[in-house]
Amino acid sequence: MPAPTRNQNGPGRGGPNRGDRNNRGGDRNEPKGDGPELVEKVVFINRCAKVVKGGRRFSFSALAVVGDQKGNIGIGYGKANEVPDAIKKSTEHARKRLVNVKLKGDTIPHDVLGSYDGGKVLLKPASPGTGLIAGGGVRAVLEAAGVKNILTKSMGSKNHIAVVHATLNGLRQLKLAEEYQAVRKSS
Repeated sequence: MPAPTRNQNGPGRGGPNRGDRNNRGGDRNEPKGDGPELVEKVVFINRCAKVVKGGRRFSFSALAVVGDQKGNIGIGYGKANEVPDAIKKSTEHARKRLVNVKLKGDTIPHDVLGSYDGGKVLLKPASPGTGLIAGGGVRAVLEAAGVKNILTKSMGSKNHIAVVHATLNGLRQLKLAEEYQAVRKSS
């Protein structure tokens, strides 16, 4: 019979999972049970310090991306005095701002250059088996959107907010071949 496990924080200091670092309320990248299954990804957490009479007061801001991996994606930003509250605010903000982007299978239909403030992101379609060639905020946005094969290059600003919004701007510019044909037939 195995020895009984003891709470890491010692007896009488919290609940049964109090000291377990692996049990923090679930993984945020896992689909949630409410509504459509959305994948949440935290891109960046920033700590801001305000100097006051008694020392420093810290606040946190979080940038999150939410998507259903079927073309719907949202970006949110939240600020709070604690990290979990900032993450919660940012994901709720992202859920309210979901937009639909046009995908061609598991890649994008054509090359596109997205820009926002100083950030510029080049997105190119790739053949099956290439994978998701992207880093940082670009990868989080494309994974949440459901893109599996793509080539990207981030140019300009390295600011996380600018890069994430530039990626979304590029995805929103996408159009399928059927849309171009419909425009040509109508003129």
